[in-house]
Amino acid sequence: MILTITPNPSLDRTYELPYLTRGAVLRAARDRVDPGGKGVNVSRAVAAAGHRTIAVVPLGGPEGALLDRLLGEHGIEAAGVPIADSTRVNVTLVEPDGTLTKINAAGPELAPADAEALLEVVGARSAEADWITCCGSLPRGLRPEWYAELVARIHRAGARVALDTSGSALTAALRERPDVVKPNAEELAEAVGRPLATVGDAVKAAEELRECGARAVLASLGADGQLLVDDTGTWFGHAPAHAVRSNVGAGDASLAGFLTAGGSGPTALAAAVAHGTAAVQLPGSVMPVPADLDLAAVTTTASVPLDRPLGEPAP
Repeated sequence: MILTITPNPSLDRTYELPYLTRGAVLRAARDRVDPGGKGVNVSRAVAAAGHRTIAVVPLGGPEGALLDRLLGEHGIEAAGVPIADSTRVNVTLVEPDGTLTKINAAGPELAPADAEALLEVVGARSAEADWITCCGSLPRGLRPEWYAELVARIHRAGARVALDTSGSALTAALRERPDVVKPNAEELAEAVGRPLATVGDAVKAAEELRECGARAVLASLGADGQLLVDDTGTWFGHAPAHAVRSNVGAGDASLAGFLTAGGSGPTALAAAVAHGTAAVQLPGSVMPVPADLDLAAVTTTASVPLDRPLGEPAP
């Protein structure tokens, strides 16, 4: 069972447009609404793969009620914490060539009692979980050190934790030695305070995060595939995506695949790549089911030219 915590969840509305023109009145070809937020997306991918998952989320207003209902429809057990403000709504505009325009709302402000209630719910459910994932941006009202406190409590409960956040929240949490951190290339560069020009630069940055406390680093490198640096070594994974429709939630699907495959080594990396590649070929933030996965198309290797520029697709 994988328990997720998303302190700033959302309703994700996706509109597929024939074209995007500023100032015009546009009619969507298709639209959908999904439960959103990085941890919620991880839960959705876990549930789609047939595993049990619990999503810990603050819920407020009619938007929170709809999010709660949608989680149940996706086979996810919601452990909701009531809050005074309404859950946020995010909007994604998708053009035919796959270009995405995302509008993310700031979200509600959590009171100190809300923050403590979330920590207590996670603590109460920790014993049930094989992995606990802490994902996404922190809402207003939560200090950057909040994730660090959460990771510390999870470890005291004897559970393993995967962390997918960025900026000062990631930096502060590293001292509590999260078992896995999941940055993308931009977040990895931000964490080490310098641009990453080559695959070797990304490897060096991942090693630095491990020196700062992360026990493993699973990094999404866009067209370059995914990088894993853990106790088993340094590994790269890649698979071709034949028709990219939306990258919303693809990294979250990757993390779900990684954890459900054991959370360590090249086998888990291959599952992460298969899940992420399948996700980008689906509309909106739809999560892949087992029939969407093509593990045979995934290449994992411990030897990739470290001087290859980032942004250059893997051969």
